[in-house]
Amino acid sequence: MITLYHCESARSFRALWALEELGLPYDLKMLPFPPRYLKREYLETNPLGTVPLLIDGATRMTESAAICEYLAVRYGNGALAVAPDDADYGAWLNWLHYGEATLTFPQTLVLRYSRLEPKDRRLPQAAEDYRIWFTKRTLMLEQALADRTYLVGGRFTAADISVGYAVMLAELIGLAGDLNPVVRGYFERLSAREAFKRALAAQKVGMQAAGIASWLG
Repeated sequence: MITLYHCESARSFRALWALEELGLPYDLKMLPFPPRYLKREYLETNPLGTVPLLIDGATRMTESAAICEYLAVRYGNGALAVAPDDADYGAWLNWLHYGEATLTFPQTLVLRYSRLEPKDRRLPQAAEDYRIWFTKRTLMLEQALADRTYLVGGRFTAADISVGYAVMLAELIGLAGDLNPVVRGYFERLSAREAFKRALAAQKVGMQAAGIASWLG
């Protein structure tokens, strides 16, 4: 069985959502956020101290977008992936990694320098700069969604999981006001999916079972 180490609404939510979309059995290991400080023994399992960590037999993966690609290609039977001979294959890969590398990265710096660092180490100017950076990088997403429901192939894919999580994070850390209505509408469609709701429910049950309080306040 696949094992997923996860923190509430962290990048690992992408993997949890993908598992639910594909209906795969998994063992969910909930951790407090950030685990490298609040669950030091986790470093023995993952020296990075980060989530996600997905274990599937001998396979160990720590990159959320790569995990989505892995699950889609290995277990999806075409459900979440786009085939290499499809005209949208390159766009699928690009959006899959755009969600993490372009959209999530600046948000993590906003979060760090506005909320996670001790008050004497917070950098409001850096947080504001990266907020603007993130907002500008949603322009391509806004343009892509102007005439379509999902990003590629005329259907929901792992690319939507990757990008959709980035929009979810924006809402969680107070950047939703910077999002265009087209992007907000896109996330409303994604968050209405039953697999998305199941993923939220699974993390809630896991947190309760582990006695973990929300880091979101």
